[in-house]
Amino acid sequence: MNPDIRRIRSQMKQKKKTQKPIVKRTSYTKWLSKFGITIILTLATLITLKSNSKYKATFYQYVYDSHISFASINATYQKYFGSPLPFQELWKDKTAPVFDEKLIFTEQHIYKDGVALTVDSGYLVPILESGMVVFIGEKEGYGNTVIIQQMDGIDVWYSNLGTVNVKLYDYVDKGSLLGEVKGNQLYLVYKKNGTVLNYEEYI
Repeated sequence: MNPDIRRIRSQMKQKKKTQKPIVKRTSYTKWLSKFGITIILTLATLITLKSNSKYKATFYQYVYDSHISFASINATYQKYFGSPLPFQELWKDKTAPVFDEKLIFTEQHIYKDGVALTVDSGYLVPILESGMVVFIGEKEGYGNTVIIQQMDGIDVWYSNLGTVNVKLYDYVDKGSLLGEVKGNQLYLVYKKNGTVLNYEEYI
């Protein structure tokens, strides 16, 4: 065999041994890229919500109207990671007073879609279950009302309030202070997806 041909073949074999394989972009790399973009977009959204109350209200109103239960998402996160969502501090009131009470009343009777509880005059109302404040305002026949969406997806109306100790879209803990009753009647209503629930199962 021609020595030149042998030399060429030998060089080709050597080249094949030393040549590095071409690494293709894997689906894992694509996933990391998407994850990074998601993190950046999430941070940008949170910064915008923190700096502009108008955008914040619109965002949470959209979430609530779409029946997305932020309270249950937070509960799931806490179950698997051992702490609440890290960015919930954006709306949680850090100056809320220490208060850990249970609901106390002397009488109860049916009132409209829920129940009227007789309590002490100026009674300080505890939050029955952790959740998110999704409404603060007047409801016809109920007076000043706070609606809390609980982790189980139930919306609880706390009505006939004089003063309110929470803000819209606060994440609130069970037993903490909601506000003060106007007079001595506290109205409670339980709803889920717009359907009225039997209050006797919850108090």
